[in-house]
Amino acid sequence: MSTNRYNQLTLYRRLLAQARPYWLHLFGCLVLSILSIPLALLAPLPLKIGVDSVIGSQPIPRFLLTLFPFLTSASGRVLLIVAAGLLLAIALLGQLQRLLSAVLQVYTGEKLLQDFRAQLFRHVQRLSLIYHDSKGTSDSVYRIQYDAFTIQLTTLSGVLPVLTSSITLIGMIFVIAKMDWQLALVAMGVSPVLFILTWAFGDPLRRQWKEIRKLDSAAMSVIQEVLGAVRVVKAFGREEHEHDRFLLHSRKRISGQVRTEFLHNGFDLLVALAIAAGTAAALWIGVAHVQAGVLTLGELLIVMAYLAQLNSPLSTLSRLAIDLQSAMVCAERVFALFDEVPEVIERADARPLGRAQGAIAFRDVTFSFDGANPVLRGISLEISPGTRLGISGSTGSGKTTLVSLLTRFYDPGSGHILLDDVDLRDYKLADLRNQFALVLQDPVLFSASIAENIAYARPSASKQEIMDAAKLADAHDFIVRLPDGYQTHVGERGLRLSGGERQRISLARAFLKNAPILILDEPTSAVDVRTESVILGALQRLMHGRTTVMIAHRLSTLDFCDARIEIEAGRIVRATGNLKVSGIPAISRESRTKPIAAFKQSQ
Repeated sequence: MSTNRYNQLTLYRRLLAQARPYWLHLFGCLVLSILSIPLALLAPLPLKIGVDSVIGSQPIPRFLLTLFPFLTSASGRVLLIVAAGLLLAIALLGQLQRLLSAVLQVYTGEKLLQDFRAQLFRHVQRLSLIYHDSKGTSDSVYRIQYDAFTIQLTTLSGVLPVLTSSITLIGMIFVIAKMDWQLALVAMGVSPVLFILTWAFGDPLRRQWKEIRKLDSAAMSVIQEVLGAVRVVKAFGREEHEHDRFLLHSRKRISGQVRTEFLHNGFDLLVALAIAAGTAAALWIGVAHVQAGVLTLGELLIVMAYLAQLNSPLSTLSRLAIDLQSAMVCAERVFALFDEVPEVIERADARPLGRAQGAIAFRDVTFSFDGANPVLRGISLEISPGTRLGISGSTGSGKTTLVSLLTRFYDPGSGHILLDDVDLRDYKLADLRNQFALVLQDPVLFSASIAENIAYARPSASKQEIMDAAKLADAHDFIVRLPDGYQTHVGERGLRLSGGERQRISLARAFLKNAPILILDEPTSAVDVRTESVILGALQRLMHGRTTVMIAHRLSTLDFCDARIEIEAGRIVRATGNLKVSGIPAISRESRTKPIAAFKQSQ
């Protein structure tokens, strides 16, 4: 993605649009933050009363006399008590303001982050498999888990402090100007210097933060990849190699982080020097004005206290302008992910689909992952409802891609795929995929109980329905022998179970879904012969009354299919059974009860 597409104004606008549902919460946070301003302005007042009115003979501030008329004739001791009480009251109110503000900001920030992450997660799930296949998962995970914090950094740690600091700055300069306009000018004179520093350091820091985010994502990719294949790493003794690979990315990150910290602290140093120079100039002029009788000593003290407090919003505004460069890098990465368009899109006028009959037709279908090298070429095939179609072919011939098109994991580059004489793209996507039950070569289980994994196909299923599905899949007997039965947790990716056990749970899930079309992608290739016979028995029950598409390398696995095709280099090169296939001569067979015999002999 081009960085020109994401200028800072655009990023701010999009982030604030994301925060719009919580504008009332943000307004509450702003109000509570603004309450700190009068408290900050009142903070030096007890000191002025003590110096000018208790120690000296100056009258107390007029607004205090308006609030407390009895102070007109009060003794020095009473005034001192009032000053001390005022100090305690300001401190108490300040603490209450900070408490309420902190609680509301934490709640609002967490809600903002949760919703932003949820939107990102939903969007990433809807992206096409081509995106996930090409980009991997770790970068998306990093953006969802870490870059999404930009919503908090921009709103609660960015916009609100900027508004609060700006109002505080204006208020303090106004009060100082009322006392001594020359000192106010000195205070304001620091601002242009800070603006120039911010402009000079902003772009270099943004480039550094962008590089650090890339390196963080790369290091996380190594961790996720290695832990996902830890058995292979151990088997080949490559732990040290992977450790070194992780350290390589980490060392690059350290180098980038050091450069960033050097720039950041160099900026802070120059800001501090500019503010210190402004404060020194104000002290010089202030002392001269006290000596000239323009200011009282108490007024000088209050002005210097305000100047000390003025440094805080000035410093805050400068630092935020720099720190927000990191947030903008995160925002750029997040919105780049948001702007990825799913290749498989549901049409606005898509039609609903209840339960399909199971008639499937491929009409001159061509598909390529990269737009240049076709994986499937001119596939034309018609499958009647209830047909058991076996697909064979060498590795990389396009078998799995063919069934992936059927479930609309991808869309064909040209041609049409029909289900019950309707183009797949005309159906609602969720309704279409509800017509298929998948049993894959490597069964996918989630880190949950066996019952939850079976019910993944139909979360509303009862306990009895889950058990019935397990019995049909020949899984019930081994499940009840486990210590916790159906409540046994299978571990991450189901690794606490054997391959055959995982596959039978996957079959139980397919039974429970009860879809009209069944897709079996090498369902027995990873199990032993004895387990294969058990699984094949369950598969025959599962196939009954359903249109079935079964991929297998072992031809014996396809013996109970009543139709067969062989795919090579993305084309159908042989076919047998009750099929309509264009482009090749159909292979005759002697009987429907032995559909594969001629096919085997031909190979």
